[in-house]
Amino acid sequence: MTELFEECRGITEGKVATYIPQLARADPNLWGMSICSVDGQRYHYGDSKADFCIQSLSKMTLQTFTYAIVATDIGVETLHGYVGHEPSGRLFNEICLDAQGKPHNPMINSGAIVTSSLIRLGRPLSDRFDFIISEYRKLSGGLHIGFNNATFLSERDTADRNYAISHYMKEYDCFPPGIASLREELDLYFQLCSLECCCETLSVMAATLANGGINPLSQKRAISAQACRDVLSLMYSCGMYDLSGKFAFQVGLPAKSGVSGGMIVVVPNVMGMCLYSPPLDKTGNSTRGVAFCMVKLI
Repeated sequence: MTELFEECRGITEGKVATYIPQLARADPNLWGMSICSVDGQRYHYGDSKADFCIQSLSKMTLQTFTYAIVATDIGVETLHGYVGHEPSGRLFNEICLDAQGKPHNPMINSGAIVTSSLIRLGRPLSDRFDFIISEYRKLSGGLHIGFNNATFLSERDTADRNYAISHYMKEYDCFPPGIASLREELDLYFQLCSLECCCETLSVMAATLANGGINPLSQKRAISAQACRDVLSLMYSCGMYDLSGKFAFQVGLPAKSGVSGGMIVVVPNVMGMCLYSPPLDKTGNSTRGVAFCMVKLI
């Protein structure tokens, strides 16, 4: 595994995301990986302790772990009354809905925004944020989950596209009744996108999914078995943006990437893995992370 990891270090293709200023400052040479087995064995390589923003990993966690938390909290059927579960075949931030007038799935921006609006609906924004942080810590077995305020401010200042998506969805009644103002709902979304952690934490969270929702370190259930099953299905079919079909065909494992360069891969009943390298390919996935999985891992 070490040899395969080091072989990928020499890959120089890809560019760091620039649409959010804080992401544009990431060091393109960072390359880390962590593995956690379902019985709690852990292995770390390279820059595994380097913190990075969860971003689409909040869309990796928001689109993955937050989906699982909300599905556990309110039920899968209730959640999917507002969000679909089909691959969109569109860009992750495209302004579009499915034939039923819902976001196509929780793994794209529109679906992640609606999913976050369902977090403890009607509660104060501070309570909703605290609830998600508490649930993330259950998923991580108490490992570090931080918040990067500079990224939050940067994300909010460059949010024209997400505001456009949200106003479009509001026009078509995509949000549940009783939501706060769009500004507050998007603030919560941006806050979740600005959570940060490292490969070591995310590998444990991925291993929780591999273990049917039970954290391998604490041995406590973090999400329901049904929510765990459903999020793995969504990761398999929709988790890698426009590379999802090819990745599923060649690698055959549930995975989710984020524009910060983070990527989680789940081997059900075996282990969870997190890879981190900021340069992205044309589909918005980590170049080294994809190469490790598609060329080396298989």
